[in-house]
This record gives sequence, C-alpha cells and structure tokens, in this order.
Amino acid sequence: MIPHSLPKRLDSLTSLRFFAAFAVFTFHFTGNGGGTGFARAPVIFPYSMIGGQGVSFFFVLSGFLLMWVFKPHESPGVFYWRRVGRIWPAHLVALLLAIQAYYIMADLTIDWPSLIQSVFLVQTWAPHVTPTLPGNEVTWTLSVELLFYALFPLLGRIAAKCRTRWLVTATALGLVGMWLTDWISVNTAAPATAAWIMRLPVVYLPEFLLGMTVALAVRRGWRLPLRPIVPVLLLAAYVGLYYQGRENFTAGVAEQLDYTLRPAIAILSVLIILAFVQREVRGLRGVLNTRPLVLLGAWSYCFYLVHHSLSRIATYLWGRMPDNNYALLYLLAVGAVANALAWLLYQFVEEPAEKWWRRRTPRGWLAPKQATGGPVPAARTAPEPAGPVPVKEPVNESLNEPLNEPATEPAPANS
Repeated sequence: MIPHSLPKRLDSLTSLRFFAAFAVFTFHFTGNGGGTGFARAPVIFPYSMIGGQGVSFFFVLSGFLLMWVFKPHESPGVFYWRRVGRIWPAHLVALLLAIQAYYIMADLTIDWPSLIQSVFLVQTWAPHVTPTLPGNEVTWTLSVELLFYALFPLLGRIAAKCRTRWLVTATALGLVGMWLTDWISVNTAAPATAAWIMRLPVVYLPEFLLGMTVALAVRRGWRLPLRPIVPVLLLAAYVGLYYQGRENFTAGVAEQLDYTLRPAIAILSVLIILAFVQREVRGLRGVLNTRPLVLLGAWSYCFYLVHHSLSRIATYLWGRMPDNNYALLYLLAVGAVANALAWLLYQFVEEPAEKWWRRRTPRGWLAPKQATGGPVPAARTAPEPAGPVPVKEPVNESLNEPLNEPATEPAPANS
C-alpha cells in the first residue's frame, strides 16, 4: 500500500553522509601507497583507497535529495540564492586553513588566477591550473556540484514530465557514456589530460541523474524489495574483488574494472540510498536514525572541507608516520580533531550564515503568499500515469515557509 505522503526528513541519509565523508578522509589519510598519506595501516590498505570514490555517493545523493524535495513552482532564483548561502560561507573560511596547508607550509608560490578560480569553484574547467587541484584541493567536487546546481531547475522540470522508463534509459546511457569517456581518455590522451577530463563536471552528470531518477520513481510509488544489508554486502564484495580478485583477471579485464569503477560505485550507492529510504518511508528506524550519527552527518560538509588540510598540516608538523596498524589510532585521532573543527565551522559559520542569507532572499523571487508570510501549499510534481506521492512539507517556523533544504541535504560533494 502506498502512503498518502512521504517524509521530507530522511535521517538515515544524513547519517550516511558521515560514512561517505569518513571514507574519503580514510583515503586521503592512508594515501595511494608509497610515501603518500599521513600513515598507512596494512589492515585496511589497499581497501581504503576505494574511499576516494565516496564522491560518487555524494553526487548520487545530491540528485536524489534535490529531486525528492523538488518544487516546480519555486523560482530558480530562490534555488540559486539558497545554494550560495549553503556552500560558500564554510568554503571560504575553510580555504584559509587550506592555504596554510597547501601553500604556506608547502612553501608553494600562489598562482593567483588558479586560486581565484577555486574561490569561485570553476577550477575543474581549466586544464592548466597550478597546482592541479588549486585552493582547497577537495573542492574540485564542489565545482562538479555547481554545474548540477546550475542545471537542476531545468533538469528537475524535464524529469518531472518524463515517464520513469525514459529516465531509466537516459540514466543508463549516461553511465555507459561515463565508462566510455574514461576508457577512451586513458587510451588516447596524456595521463594529465585524461585525469583532467575525468574531473570535468559534465562527466559526472549521469551520477546526479541516477539519483534523480530513483527519487522520482520512489515518489511515484515504485518499490524494490531490498534490505539495507544486501547492497552494503554487495559493496564490500565489490571492493574485495576490485583489489584482490583482479589478480586472477587478464590485463584487459582488470583495465575494465578501472574504467567501470565510477558507474559501479554510483549504482551500489543508489541501492544503499534506496534501501534505507524505503525503510524510513515504512516508518522503521535503526542505528542511522540515532542523534549522534545524524549530527555527524549534519557536520559532514564541514568535515569534508577541513579533513585533508588537517592531515596535510599534521604531516608537515610531525612527518609521515610508520606504516603499521598503529596508524589506525592516528587516523581516529586526526578524524576526531577534524570532526571538532567541523562542528565549530558548522555551528558558527555554515548554519548561521545560511539562515542569515536565507532571510535575505529577494522577495521578488518568492511566491506571493510566501513573501507575505502566509501559508504555502505543498509541492507537486508532474505525475506519472498513477501520480506521484506528495512529500510532507515541514514548516520552518522562523520564516513561516516550507524548508527548501532537507535535513538530509547532501553536503556538497567530497573528493
């Protein structure tokens, strides 16, 4: 039986943000092998390297959540205005720590055009920025998110009018295109050029579309019998296959594992998201709904912004630690400090700045009743033949308007 309405607040997805961000942190902490990273623990290496693909989870989650709360009647200006208020304040403050980590302590001369591009989050479009990831290195993924945000008001309206089967087809073709782009670029371009191509924001649009498609399908009543443990185990099996099973494959098959890595992680990510969303829609709660994990998830954007800078500063101060399993203690210690900084950044920058900015949304962009403080009707989306299930709209009492930002809104992505 389909419920009359769906929850807008999905605490389990907020908690999953923390695990995805921590996976990215683990990847940066242990590095890619050799002398990279702060310390490498053999018990989790090389599996920790898959954490770098946590960005695919965030891209899929962004598409899912924005489509989940999509309001066709909302002015694109309001959407853009609130994106700015959510992303830039914490990004600009964290950039100060990044300059200390990546430039001052590294004794690297600042290339100002490249740094300025990172301030405005357009650095991934330029092939010759210096260094390859200027400014706060991890914000290359925010540059990817920015393209999706720019397109979402249009993409959301188009998706809401499309039949689910057409969205599934477009998503599948996009993921195939992502695989082909990686394959072709690696085999035809110089390594630096191939790496730049795979950082281009447009390459990741299929992952956002995957999240949008599944969100809209669930809103229209589609369900997949799936317990959360199943996709989690599938992910674990895939990681084991990727790093250990490839030894038994031919060189060509092993290469295809690399080319299909991003689409595969995106599909596993959306299955994990779907399983927990369906559980929460049924009114079930679990460990991901507990307050400590939800809070960690709420801080995850700030955690992402500071974690790599903090690891880099620790490396400059104390040198690289020995590669043994005691590195797990260092990982937990640095992770705890990063979470403390994330809480400070969230509590005193991200959240108050976003509220301040939201209150100054130009009234000309707001719906008439919203602008005058009156009630606003619940959002509707263009129906499938059976019609979508409406999403419950909790009211922001301080503004007397529906919340545009779900509590589970993805931390703009990570690297």
